[in-house]
Amino acid sequence: MSITSASNNRRLHQAKVALIPAVALGLLGGPVALAAPAGASTSDHGCTVDPLKPTTRDSWDAKRDSSRVDFRIRVACSGGKTVQIRQLRIEDESGRRHNTILGFSTFWESFDHRGNSVTLHSPDNVPNLDRHHGEKVFQFVSFRVRSGHSDHWSDWTNWEKSDVATVHG
Repeated sequence: MSITSASNNRRLHQAKVALIPAVALGLLGGPVALAAPAGASTSDHGCTVDPLKPTTRDSWDAKRDSSRVDFRIRVACSGGKTVQIRQLRIEDESGRRHNTILGFSTFWESFDHRGNSVTLHSPDNVPNLDRHHGEKVFQFVSFRVRSGHSDHWSDWTNWEKSDVATVHG
């Protein structure tokens, strides 16, 4: 497995970015399905990808004013496949105009001729700016599949949203 992360430890936590401008800037690329039901998995070309509900990984980190959250992804593929997954980690700013993008990662996972399933872990710090309430977080994932050693990839799937989790600091 390889992971490429575009999150920056010094990123501005208060920068509010809407999902649509992110697409327009080319950060996400491809089609975006905002109406996808939470907790849905997608199957395509012999692979199934399921964005799982984020979980608290560690306790509150007072030094960082944040909680460590694991944005997990369940991946299952039939034999001889390679899957590339895009993940967008979001803090839900209910009642506000924009959500906060916590980070963007890309994963590659290869499956031998037997196929298999794995759970990918993508930990991130979630700032707690409102000390009286928990922070709500979720993720979007999209993927594409390659069979064998071909140079041909399938099209990217629509974005799927995980269930929303509340993280308390």
